[in-house]
Amino acid sequence: MTDKNRPTGQVKVHEDEGGHRFEILPLQAYDFIHPGVVRMITLSVHPALVYFGTLAQRSEMSRRALSAMLRCTDAPKFLDLNLRQPWVDEAIVRSSLESANILKLNEEELARVAEMTGLEDRPAREQARELMRRHDLERIVVTCGERGAWLSSRDGKDIEAAPPPPSGETVDTVGAGDGFAAVYILGMLRRWPIADTLRRANAFAASLCRVRGAVPERADFYAPFIEEWRL
Repeated sequence: MTDKNRPTGQVKVHEDEGGHRFEILPLQAYDFIHPGVVRMITLSVHPALVYFGTLAQRSEMSRRALSAMLRCTDAPKFLDLNLRQPWVDEAIVRSSLESANILKLNEEELARVAEMTGLEDRPAREQARELMRRHDLERIVVTCGERGAWLSSRDGKDIEAAPPPPSGETVDTVGAGDGFAAVYILGMLRRWPIADTLRRANAFAASLCRVRGAVPERADFYAPFIEEWRL
């Protein structure tokens, strides 16, 4: 599915003293995804999992396209909640939570969602459990930057992944969250134990922080992970 008339989605990353900020350009190709086409594709490919977020819902057309996709598949729905101003809409956040089975977000985003839903006075683990109860989520995965990540599941189990041992200087954190999500989804599809999935996703994200930009320029970056995970 391509769009010959509109640009590929771009994000400009501006570095400053506090780290970096994102300028997410408007009117990109993903703002004009046709609902009918998406429905036909979904019905034909039978996805094993649907990965979605809120940014792709900023336009009405693409919001309807995602809704069509979610309605016509029983595949697990993985919501990567990436709250970037000025594209934060509380109604879209709430509807996305209702559509998801699994929620992934960072600790700052958990605090923002808690504030949206009146849970700001509770500890983070209680916020996660209440969000699972309200929205019938199976699990919530929370990334905590250099302090690792943790997971709460509907069966009451909490799992933590400590940060990997330092093995280099942090260059930037661009793409770390996406890298974490990618490996977590790989673990789901490969049926890795949850603790291993969380640990491996965290280790991969930490390694991405030691290279410039979201995508490593050298393919051999991936070799240690392929070998360790026996892919």
